[in-house]
Amino acid sequence: MTTPHENEKSLFISGLTLAAFILACDQITKQLILNHFNGGGQEIAVLPFFNIVIVWNYGISFGIFSEMKIPVALIAMSCAILLILLIWMKRNNDRLVGIALAFIIGGAVGNVIDRLRFGAVADFLDFHVSGWHWPAFNIADSTIFIGVVLLCFHSIFTDHNRNDKGTSS
Repeated sequence: MTTPHENEKSLFISGLTLAAFILACDQITKQLILNHFNGGGQEIAVLPFFNIVIVWNYGISFGIFSEMKIPVALIAMSCAILLILLIWMKRNNDRLVGIALAFIIGGAVGNVIDRLRFGAVADFLDFHVSGWHWPAFNIADSTIFIGVVLLCFHSIFTDHNRNDKGTSS
């Protein structure tokens, strides 16, 4: 039988492994796209509603703050958030929360690496309908989103022993 501390350590190691896998997938796909486009602005039509493009995001989600071009501030903020998430993951003893945090951490590190290398994040997945394009994104953005959804799911649908069993008077 494992102790709660051993369970936390095992979940932390598993979480770090998953985050590293996500980071590797993100960086490999970005490098493949960058190699293919060689810095150019072409696009590849894959499906009637999906293109591969290269878009540099200097801001945060959906290009917010792009015009400010403040990669140092965004890198510092991302690193502070990553530290908090790592501490949370280290203290965590719930498998779903561990997976969610690993998704967020792996994706966030991938985007921080882009900011350090290029001063911006490389986005390349372009979905569109009738001339309307969703903002381009990448694997890291996708895993961050999935991680946040998993945390929300866990928060909403998990019994957190909030003393809601009622008390007798």
